[in-house]
Amino acid sequence: MTDGKDYNNILLGGRGGTKSGQLRVHPGGISWKKQSGGKLVEFHKSGILGLTWMKIPRTYQLGIRSRDGSFYKFTGFRDQDVSNLTTYMKTSIGVTPVEKQLSVSGKNWGDIELDGSMLTFKVGSKQGFEVSLADVSQTQMQGKNDVMLQFHEDDNIVANEKDSLVEMSFHIPDSNVQYVGDENLPPAQVFRDKIMSMGDVGPSGEEPVVTFEGISILTPRGRYNVELHASFLRLQAQANDFKIQYSSIWRLFLLPKSNQPHTFVVVTLETPIRKGKTLYPHIVLQLETESVVESTLSLSEDVLNTKYQGKLEPSYKGLIHDVFTTILRGLSGGNIKITSPGMFRSCQDGYAVKSSLKAEDGVLYPLEKGFFFLPKPPTLILHDEIEFVEFEMHAAAGTSMQYFDLLVKLKNEQEHLFCNIQRNEYHNLFEFITGKGLKIMNQGNGRTMKDAERFKNEIDDSDDETDDDFKMDRESDGGSPTDDSGGEESDASLSGDVKENPAKKESRKEASTSKPASSKRNPTTDYSGGEDSDASLSAEVKAKPAKKESRKQASISKPASANKRKSTKDGDEDGGKKKKAKKKRDPNAPKKATSSFMFFSNTERENIKKRNPGISFTDTARALGEQWKKMTAEEKEPYEAKAAADRIRYKDAMAGYKGDVPAEIDSD
Repeated sequence: MTDGKDYNNILLGGRGGTKSGQLRVHPGGISWKKQSGGKLVEFHKSGILGLTWMKIPRTYQLGIRSRDGSFYKFTGFRDQDVSNLTTYMKTSIGVTPVEKQLSVSGKNWGDIELDGSMLTFKVGSKQGFEVSLADVSQTQMQGKNDVMLQFHEDDNIVANEKDSLVEMSFHIPDSNVQYVGDENLPPAQVFRDKIMSMGDVGPSGEEPVVTFEGISILTPRGRYNVELHASFLRLQAQANDFKIQYSSIWRLFLLPKSNQPHTFVVVTLETPIRKGKTLYPHIVLQLETESVVESTLSLSEDVLNTKYQGKLEPSYKGLIHDVFTTILRGLSGGNIKITSPGMFRSCQDGYAVKSSLKAEDGVLYPLEKGFFFLPKPPTLILHDEIEFVEFEMHAAAGTSMQYFDLLVKLKNEQEHLFCNIQRNEYHNLFEFITGKGLKIMNQGNGRTMKDAERFKNEIDDSDDETDDDFKMDRESDGGSPTDDSGGEESDASLSGDVKENPAKKESRKEASTSKPASSKRNPTTDYSGGEDSDASLSAEVKAKPAKKESRKQASISKPASANKRKSTKDGDEDGGKKKKAKKKRDPNAPKKATSSFMFFSNTERENIKKRNPGISFTDTARALGEQWKKMTAEEKEPYEAKAAADRIRYKDAMAGYKGDVPAEIDSD
């Protein structure tokens, strides 16, 4: 862009670890956006109090101090970036960065400066370290001259962060001239009182502002007392205790459940909390939709007016999910956004569609800027992260389509497959996705909207076929269900198979097809159609006599030529026939040759199962087939070579086994 400068791979530092993103400097100010999506950190030029440069190991650090007292550190700048940005920020923003030097002497004595919400320890004229007073939870006197600062022990620690600052002690002798005291008030006490008056520092054993007891939380699962403190959220249960800084909360989601008396309140975090080896980026609360609560805040009127400036009221009464989100947003300073369902409506006028993800049943919420699957595993997918979506059929052979799957592929090559979505939800989802401008594609074939329209037509055709079948069944059975209705449907379907494909007649057994109408019927051919059905079946048998080898019959009327063909070897012309005995396979016969595809399948089957735990046998076979089709001739060559070698092995083995080679082996 011509109206600003962009810098990639810039790290935003904090107690929860560093996060990579893109920093942009423009005439209106400075902004930073996390690389994988998240909260946007913005500084308007009128809100920037000061800028600093500091040389740290292997790179430069940019410090931004805002007028509200917050301080942010961005690292990852090169030497040439410092000079270019200094000139640009001076002319476009109107603030000249000041260069600060870092002390590397290792000395642990010096001077303390308190500036706004920052505590800076200086060794001479250089900076030793600095901490934010917003991270300090409480202060304590240890003896006469020592002051201990305790920091918030929140659980927002990324996976690769093993250590976190929890406390720090300062020794302030009586001879200190910076914080002058007297006999009753030593300098250390003056220093502690100064810190207490700055930042978000409370006394030992800070009481919560409000508590919601016995809240059902689905992830991490359990029943918790949810405490809202002045600067952090606490989840307390019998076995678990989590503390989460409000600054670590990215967004709140308020999502009602369709046709159920519950509402999801999801707290999405910038940095996930950790329980054992499991990370939880989303905290899913399940609240009763119609539950009414009344809560009084443990805050003085002076604090409400000065610190929160009308963002909070002394007490609240209303639905529990509204009261909870309102107080939480107010305590965070109004920086947390709340997302509710948008324009999407399901066929049942709900906000979500039922589906499953990774063998877990749940609901999928199509939101204005993304998709959210709840409750487990909670999965948020932003529209900006999506490469394309694909609709997939989900029906067994010979049946109408009852469900479909939605595949969402991200730009980072990750895929999410939402399964078992009811077919009547397709039209609403299709219109929503096309309205958002997302790419719809059938993977591997390069087809996009045409395939989606074809899929949509197949959904419509499936609806029509199901309705016709339903009407036909009602006409055939008189509209009343019976215990034999299932059997009649199976027979009727089989009758259609006899006409369509004679090879499927092998499993039918008949006692006789030429008996008079008064004779006893065979139960397997006793259709609701009566004698007409038997006559139709007999005609089909006569029309294709070559396929009757496996049919078991006692007697049948045949033309003379047919009887001759079915005579026994001893010249018997009585029209009787014998079923041809199935030749038993010799267990000593050589194993048949394996195809190249089977060699490939045996190699890749376990890999697919590892990538997709719980995948069915049918889906595994489908995935193998699709992967084989995409492979080039060079990629298939190792398997073709194995198959050719195995054909030679089989040919040699068969020659030694019975002295000749089958025709299909010679052709190879």
